[in-house]
Amino acid sequence: MDFNVKKLASDAGVFFNRAVQFTEEKLGQAEKTELDAHLENLIARADCTKNWTEKIFRQTEILLQPNPSARIEEFFYEKLDKKIPLRTTNGELLGQYMLDAARDFGPGTPYGSTLIIVGDYQRRLGGAEREFLQTSAINFLTPLRNFLEGDWRTISKEKRLLENRRLDLDVCKARLKKAKLAEAKAAAEHELRVAQTEFDRQAEVTRLLLEGISSTHVNHLRCLHEFVEAQAVYYAQCHKHMQDLQKELRSANGDTVPNAFTMSPSTSAVSAGPSGLSSGPPAGASPPPRPPVSPSGLERSTLKIEEVQPPATGTRKAKVLYDYDAHDTSELSLMADELITVYTVPGMDPDWLMGERGNKKGKVPVTYLELLS
Repeated sequence: MDFNVKKLASDAGVFFNRAVQFTEEKLGQAEKTELDAHLENLIARADCTKNWTEKIFRQTEILLQPNPSARIEEFFYEKLDKKIPLRTTNGELLGQYMLDAARDFGPGTPYGSTLIIVGDYQRRLGGAEREFLQTSAINFLTPLRNFLEGDWRTISKEKRLLENRRLDLDVCKARLKKAKLAEAKAAAEHELRVAQTEFDRQAEVTRLLLEGISSTHVNHLRCLHEFVEAQAVYYAQCHKHMQDLQKELRSANGDTVPNAFTMSPSTSAVSAGPSGLSSGPPAGASPPPRPPVSPSGLERSTLKIEEVQPPATGTRKAKVLYDYDAHDTSELSLMADELITVYTVPGMDPDWLMGERGNKKGKVPVTYLELLS
C-alpha cells in the first residue's frame, strides 16, 4: 500500500511538473527542443491519415447500417468477441410481407399473383444487399478498424513517449544552465547526455513507425478498390433483378395494367431538358411533326372516342407546348400553354394519349405535351 501511494504521489508530481513546463513553453518562458522537419512532416501526415480514416470508417458504417441501434449492438458483439447474428435486411422483410399478403388475398387473384412475383424479387434484392454488406465489412471496414485500433494505438503510444523524452531533455538542459558549481555541472551534463540518448532513440523508433503510414495508404487503396468492386457488383445485381422483374410483370399482366406514361425516346427529348427536368420549348422553336397514324387502321376502327372513360387512377395533368389542329373527329385540338388531363387507353398507339379539356376529349400527340404530375 505504501508503495502504491508513493508511486501515485510521484506520478502526480511528474504530471504537475510537465503541465507547468507545457505552460511555460506556450508562454515562451522555457526552452523547447524542436523535432527535425522530416519527423514533424511524418507526424502531421500520420495525424491527417488517422483523422480521415476515422471519418471514412464512421460514415461507411452509417452507409452500410443506417440504424444506430443496430450499429451499437454490432459494436458490443465485436467487443465481446461473439459472432454477430444474421439480421434480416429490409428488402427480405418487405418481400416476406408481400408473400404473406398474397396468401391472404389469394394467389390466384391479379393482385395476389403480382405480389408473389414482386415479393420474390424483393427477397432477391435483400439477399444481394446482405452479400454486399458482408463483403464490404470484411474487405473495407475491417482493415480500417484494424488500423485505428491497432497500428494507430501503437503510434500514439510511441508519440506520447517521445513527447515525454523531449520534456525530460528540456528539463536537463534547464538544470545545466542553472548549475553553478563544477560538481553540479558535471552531474547535469551526465543527465543531459543520458536524456539526449533516450530522446534520439525514441525519435528513431517513432520515425520508423510513422514511415509505415505509406504502407497503410497502399493497403487502404487496395481495400478501397475492393469496396468499389463490391458496390459495382451489388448495383449490377439490383439492376438485373429489376429488369427481370419488369419483364416478368409485363409478360404476366400484358396490357391489363398499362404504364400510363412510358414515353418514346422522341417524346423524352421534347418534354425533358438537358438536365432531365421538364422544360418548355425553346423560344421560336417549331412544333414537332405529327406522329404517324397506324397503317392498319385497327386503332381507328376499334377506338370509339365517345365511349372512352378515364381510368380511376393514372390520369395526369399536361401543359400544351404547341398549337395543334385536330385532323379528324377522334383528335383534340390544342392551344399552346393550356392545361389538359391526359391518360392512356389500352391498344392506343404509344405516340398518342387521350386528352380531356372540359367536356371535350380526343387523341393528342405526346410530343406536343409536357407532363406535369
